[in-house]
Amino acid sequence: MSNEKSTAFAPLTSPLKGTAKLPGDKSISHRAVLFAAMAEGMSHLAGVLDSEDVRSSINVVTQLGAKVDLLPSDDGSLEGTVTGWGSNGPIQPTEPLDCGNSGTTARLLMGMLAPWGIEATITGDDSLKRRPMRRNTAPLMKMGVQFKPAEADHLPITENGCKQLRAITYDAPMASAQLKTAVLLAGVYAKGKTTVNEPAPSRNHTELMLPEFGVTTTAGTRVATVTGPALMHASDIIVPGDPSSAAFLCAAAILKPGSALTIENVSLNPARIGFVRTLERMGANIAEHRTGAEGKEYVGTITVSSTGSLRGCEVPSQHFASIIDEVPILALVAAHAKGVTVFRGVSELRVKESDRLQAIIDGLDKLGVDAWEEGGNLFVEGDPGLEIPEGVVFDTHGDHRLAMTWAIAGLTGNTPVEVKGFDCINVSYPNFLTDIERLCS
Repeated sequence: MSNEKSTAFAPLTSPLKGTAKLPGDKSISHRAVLFAAMAEGMSHLAGVLDSEDVRSSINVVTQLGAKVDLLPSDDGSLEGTVTGWGSNGPIQPTEPLDCGNSGTTARLLMGMLAPWGIEATITGDDSLKRRPMRRNTAPLMKMGVQFKPAEADHLPITENGCKQLRAITYDAPMASAQLKTAVLLAGVYAKGKTTVNEPAPSRNHTELMLPEFGVTTTAGTRVATVTGPALMHASDIIVPGDPSSAAFLCAAAILKPGSALTIENVSLNPARIGFVRTLERMGANIAEHRTGAEGKEYVGTITVSSTGSLRGCEVPSQHFASIIDEVPILALVAAHAKGVTVFRGVSELRVKESDRLQAIIDGLDKLGVDAWEEGGNLFVEGDPGLEIPEGVVFDTHGDHRLAMTWAIAGLTGNTPVEVKGFDCINVSYPNFLTDIERLCS
């Protein structure tokens, strides 16, 4: 993705008002497509996010023999069927499996390929090639999978599956839903119980969705298990709206005077709405209301309105996994709060789509806000009267979360800003600007 093109964002002339329905949750969309590809029979999917990252998952499973018939629906999401390879297993790919910018695709794919006697090379774009992969290959090697190079921490990596996988108990060194899911997916085909213990809770979409495909799982606060071997069967999945995308609209509404939004049909999975809890601690006018469930995923509405007086707060390290994608936009809100906000245990941000931690510090510095990292913690000293200097230009570094954060800085600020490489939002929220414009009209 090129960072040459700049997009200008001028202050909004009207507050954000009305009701928003967000694109499908990216994490759940990936899993719906990938699990359906593994299953026996035809699964019906609706509400699937139509983004570059999810299309990477679709392209990869198609290469491996799944039949994917997902087409755009009236609301812009993807809907249709996926016929999986089931007990036959995936076919031998003739080319490397290109995961684009999607870490979820690459890391979950490693677990999906683990039990099959094929050789596949997993690769991605330049950004994905810089992200760590040893965290995934290490536990899978304990189960019997081979990787070449054996000590590789970065893509491309070639994987050789093992038809006699060993069930393991694995103490994960970090809270990572992608690592956990890869081990559990391999464990579906291993004889016995596979257990992943985590130092802090991570997203539990896998544990909630696998039973929909006929796999027995248990899900605790920091432990997840799967019992194999199990045959996955087709299922019907409706994907709720993405709370990570909701966080950006919520922040815009909080920072733009006179705004009042209701966001409907959004996932309210407790592991995904840590940003709501953080904004509440900052004093923001925000609340969620459960209205039902899709499968085992809670869904409902988030209501939010502009807040004139925000205060700094502390976010403990055990809550970091629930806001990992929202720290950039929460840091921008914190920049407008009175006092210091501390995000503890955020070192993982250095190995996201960019060095997200340093990019946040550098971006806030351009706004005249003091932010720094110390001991793996991010500190933001807010200014309730923040005035953005003229001529600010941000670089997204190809990171979609940063792109939307810096766009909102301009849209809710006092003077226009420029954002280089804004098009990278297509990996998660292609209609971000369209939704903002509609809510301000």
